[in-house]
Amino acid sequence: MISAPPPSASHPSALFTDLYQLTMMQGYHAQGLHTQEAVFDLYFRKLPFQGGFAVWAGLEAALDLLENLRFSEEDLGYLGSLGLFRPEFLTALGGWRFSGRVTAFREGRVVFAHEPLLTVTAPLWEAQLVETALLNTLNFQTLVATKAARCVLAAAASPHGGQVIEFGARRAQGPDGALSAARAAFVGGAVGSSNVEAGQRYGLPLTGTHAHAWVESFPDELSAFRAYAELYPDATTLLLDTVDTLRSGLPNALTVARELRARGFELRGVRLDSGDLAYLSCRVREALDAAGFPGVKIVASNDLSESVIASIIAEGGRVDVYGVGTQLVTAGGEGGGALGGVYKLAGLGGVPKMKLTGEPAKSSLPGEKRVWRGEGEDGSFVLDVLTLGEAPRAGQRVSDPTNPLRFSRLPGELSWQDAREVVLEGGRRTLPAETLPEAQARARADLARLPAGTRRALNPHLYRVGLGDDVAALRDRVAGELRAHAGA
Repeated sequence: MISAPPPSASHPSALFTDLYQLTMMQGYHAQGLHTQEAVFDLYFRKLPFQGGFAVWAGLEAALDLLENLRFSEEDLGYLGSLGLFRPEFLTALGGWRFSGRVTAFREGRVVFAHEPLLTVTAPLWEAQLVETALLNTLNFQTLVATKAARCVLAAAASPHGGQVIEFGARRAQGPDGALSAARAAFVGGAVGSSNVEAGQRYGLPLTGTHAHAWVESFPDELSAFRAYAELYPDATTLLLDTVDTLRSGLPNALTVARELRARGFELRGVRLDSGDLAYLSCRVREALDAAGFPGVKIVASNDLSESVIASIIAEGGRVDVYGVGTQLVTAGGEGGGALGGVYKLAGLGGVPKMKLTGEPAKSSLPGEKRVWRGEGEDGSFVLDVLTLGEAPRAGQRVSDPTNPLRFSRLPGELSWQDAREVVLEGGRRTLPAETLPEAQARARADLARLPAGTRRALNPHLYRVGLGDDVAALRDRVAGELRAHAGA
């Protein structure tokens, strides 16, 4: 069974934070502010890849981190050596634990800009310390899971079906990035990974063929294919393009396929790693079918992305499995590279707080908010609304988070679901750790309930997130108070 990381899996230390978090914590401690209850919202302002949705990922890893975060003696010794921290503060850090509450979307849910994806309610110095680690974990995994989902949706558009596997360890941002990417890609819909440590740590299905170096290590291609099939007769996938895909690789693969069948085995697949993948996959499929091997899968690799997958399908390609590497683990492509998630104070000691800036789209929303998801009669998702408490009502006015002058009235035929739940209370999980298949299944189900236009890779339909009257009124009141205090 695929499961969440075991408690023994490595996670960052308490020093995995920005220096200013610790210097602020010392200031809070010195001023007696550190125990005040703070509310922080984690959200992003812009969807990645110029797309219509994001897939929320990394929550289980984040909860594991929060439950296990401690300052070791070595950590405290290092902080003491910096000459920045007072002895009484370091002593207090020795007993520091995260004791707060976390309210969040469950992993795998589709999420959107300008809504709090995760809310931390905790003593100020606890909530402050975890900002960096939470953003690091959730920004990256959400970005990769979203990229994976886009690739999976592109592959599924083929009339012949198609799956995606993660192939990107060698191009990822270091070992930790490769492992996190393999995990997140599975949440987003990938069916497996080539990364063996990811398979061991997360229980992911492993997949792989052989390299060109294998073929080059033998006197000829046929000898290399035969040797591989002899070693793995029930799991043989052959790489066709070391010499010449159609004139050499394909005929030799067919010879080995016949030899395997004579021994009671079947060739599992062939892989294309260069050239015109649409054209080559069609020719290879025709030859395999004509030779009596319709069950042999065609795997394609070579710097694939959702746009390349869509192009292969549009040109009539017959690929069964897409091995996506660089573009997946680095989240490359238009609008990719990083998810701009932020973590902003929304309340302190029961007083609503907000960031007020000259750029309205970057202002934060004060208060403890709830996220409601409106569903149509057919179960499809229609829009999300933020309120301070009760569910939205038919006819209620909701405004655009980035433009107070843009608003609409809610229709009456929607049902409303509280989209988030408490996942950590008193520093401990409130629910058992989820398996990765559960998160993947949730992502698949949520994507199916989105309007078709929102799932489009190019020029998607905009899924609306609106502010209820109470949230908008609180924002306007707090902003007015801040301007008056500043004399603006």
